[in-house]
Amino acid sequence: MGFNKVRGIIEALVFASSEPVRPREIAGILGINEHTVCELLDDLIEEYRQKKRGIQITQVAGGYQFATNPEYADFIKKMKKAPRHTPLSQAALETLAIIAYKQPVTRAEIEALRGVSVDSSLNTLLERGLIEEKGRKDGPGRPILYATTGSFLKYFGLNDLSELPAIDDPTVPGTAVESIMNIDH
Repeated sequence: MGFNKVRGIIEALVFASSEPVRPREIAGILGINEHTVCELLDDLIEEYRQKKRGIQITQVAGGYQFATNPEYADFIKKMKKAPRHTPLSQAALETLAIIAYKQPVTRAEIEALRGVSVDSSLNTLLERGLIEEKGRKDGPGRPILYATTGSFLKYFGLNDLSELPAIDDPTVPGTAVESIMNIDH
């Protein structure tokens, strides 16, 4: 198979996938090594960037996917007639920020930081797939532990949790929420 054909196949695989596609998966499909796939993906990313295309390949949640170029976000916003999802409430954002920075964390620990019940926020975040149950904490009652998901990473355009913005005090919901809100999504 020729170089251009392999690049074209990789581009098609990334385009056709509704979820971020991992280099290992592409390598398996093509029967080539993962390092070569990564190099070809880097070439494609650079080509899209240099040509200032309206779309780009981005690295997200451990894989690659197509996304619109953030440079054209203002124009895309003008086109949208209705939001795809209703925005998260302030309470849900505060809860999500605490989970993102303190995970894995129990409902009681979140409530201690927020000072209010978080049942509704947890249900919303679970329904949207932004958080998940990650087991149970050892101790009385064995409370459920919550952590963020790959959908959280995808929603905020992060490759992994190390890309979360640094904050001074993750126990203060306001600073964590501001950090989460400053992520382009």
